[in-house]
Amino acid sequence: MTVNSTLSSLSYFILEAYIDLGTLQYFYFAITLTVYTAIVVVNILLIVLICLNRTLREPMYMFLCSLFMNEVYGSSSLFPFLLVQILSDIHAVAAPFCFLQIFCFYSYVNIEFCNLAIMSYDRYLAICCPLKYNSVMTFSRAGLFVVLIWLYSSVRCIINICLSLRLTLCGNVLSSLFCHNYLIVKLACVDTELNNIFGLFSTTLSVLVPLLPIIYSYAKILSICFSASSKMRQKAASTCMPHLASLLNFAFGCLFEILQTRFDMTSVPNALRFFLSLYFGILQPLLNPIIFGMRMSKIRNIFKDFLHKKKTADILKC
Repeated sequence: MTVNSTLSSLSYFILEAYIDLGTLQYFYFAITLTVYTAIVVVNILLIVLICLNRTLREPMYMFLCSLFMNEVYGSSSLFPFLLVQILSDIHAVAAPFCFLQIFCFYSYVNIEFCNLAIMSYDRYLAICCPLKYNSVMTFSRAGLFVVLIWLYSSVRCIINICLSLRLTLCGNVLSSLFCHNYLIVKLACVDTELNNIFGLFSTTLSVLVPLLPIIYSYAKILSICFSASSKMRQKAASTCMPHLASLLNFAFGCLFEILQTRFDMTSVPNALRFFLSLYFGILQPLLNPIIFGMRMSKIRNIFKDFLHKKKTADILKC
């Protein structure tokens, strides 16, 4: 590639974080494919379960459905790409596909945070304002929130990518397992002040927009719990714990990824770097179906009934 290439003439990026796996590449390919299949199957199963069951036509389960859809969306932007790279000897990615992955990956992160934020507000209304809940958080209003979350996240990512597309680059090597907008901006030969300003503004929005309703909601929930009965506290804890576990896990995963892109990680062992890079891409899509599917009593009971009916039908066929 020639120096000072514009993104319009750039054809590919090279990902230098990959190492030669030798014959183990087939082993890692099988593991990655198994994990991806499990993520897609479990999340889609829960989406179908929520959509087909009339007793789950509530705002909370609409938000959960959006969350599970986002896990499929986010993992599909990462895992098929990893599967190709694991079996490839040359770890290059076409520039258009690289930006498509950036759009999907960054919008996935933003949708996840915003979805968890609106879920925290939903829990606040259900616990602190139970009499007003049905009038404030209607099913149609919940649907509107979900649409706005996906649109807002998509528009923000499109602006980010448009700002990067105008840059002239001095290289095409990315120190990562997959494409990152920040790493592409670092390759620029021209002034990136506009990118940096919007990046800072965008990051602030990504943190503050979800964080403010989360802090407000849980502050209100805690204040109610301190003055409530032990039964009320147990109910609030059982309702909020899955959400908090998901939120903390995703926040730690994002923190690990930010540290990797911002700081020199060459002294860190390759195995640890790979784990940190893929932490929230693997753990979050697997964790959410488990903690929400197993801890939410309605979903758990409906799933048990489904398995029982299936088992009964199989016995009758025999």
